[in-house]
Amino acid sequence: MAVRLTSVLLPVSVQFRRPQRFVFISRNTKFTASAATMATGAPQSRTKIIDSHLHVWASPQEAADKYPYFPGQEPTLPGDVALLLQSMEEAGVDGALIVQPINHKFDHSLVASVLKKYPSKFVGCCLANPAEDGSGVKQLENLILKDNFCAVRFNPYLWPSGQQMTNEVGKAMFSKAGELGVPVGFMCMKGLSVHISEIEELCTEFPSTLVLLDHLAFCKPPINDEENQAFTALLKLSRFPQVYVKFSALFRVSRMPFPYEDLSNTLSQVVSSFGANRVMWGSDFPFVVAECGYKGAKEAVSLIANQIPLSSSELEWIMGRTISQLFQNQWLP
Repeated sequence: MAVRLTSVLLPVSVQFRRPQRFVFISRNTKFTASAATMATGAPQSRTKIIDSHLHVWASPQEAADKYPYFPGQEPTLPGDVALLLQSMEEAGVDGALIVQPINHKFDHSLVASVLKKYPSKFVGCCLANPAEDGSGVKQLENLILKDNFCAVRFNPYLWPSGQQMTNEVGKAMFSKAGELGVPVGFMCMKGLSVHISEIEELCTEFPSTLVLLDHLAFCKPPINDEENQAFTALLKLSRFPQVYVKFSALFRVSRMPFPYEDLSNTLSQVVSSFGANRVMWGSDFPFVVAECGYKGAKEAVSLIANQIPLSSSELEWIMGRTISQLFQNQWLP
């Protein structure tokens, strides 16, 4: 079954903090430019493979010397940058979005050092601090403007007990993200149905803030009414043009072992609803290493896509073009 690419007109009012690199333009404009390039016979550069979701944390020695783990969040597996770089090279992955790990919680110094050392390879996603005193808004601004983070993650389970991401602090941070032109990623580990009303409210009230749904919003291939409702809710979020979906951490959302073939229908429906230009692959390194290996995480997408099938162009969007254009070609040489 062929799936379609949807054209998305993003809000023109949004100005990114790096106008020379981050500028909102319509997806129509991008597609037209691409078609014009092909028509003139101009040389086509290879679409880079970009991982939209992975983590990196200090090695034990780095933690002892300079970048301590948050107490109680010591990692149980290696996730240092040397291992990441080796894994990416072996798999043929060109760049990645590093999501701040809970192992360092709100201390972003380790990830910031990696971003500074490898500016053409990595983009950073910081972790929102929903402290009740509202200090997280300024922290977010500093991480974006001073430490070169380009996205922010909302972990709803870090909000004070009994409060939601739509509280005053949450809305202030979500609004600030839109003002700064950075996407907000949502981690719905306990299920999309728990958080769908919050996400819808934030998207409705702040249409200029881009949204990334981590790991298919934790929607497994549905096998009962409750899961069907959650997956339907995910597809309906496509009505918000600012919402993107990460086809990431496949081992977390599949009910089958590698290559996670039960996700073929899921991917087909997600692409049909959002368009491949709003879907992006992510590995969830280093957790994926013990599951199918980093290279396997990349290969699984092609194997799943072949069952639908997706066109080569659609697969290119998912494997790197979507996130590359979202961040306005951050990974160009």
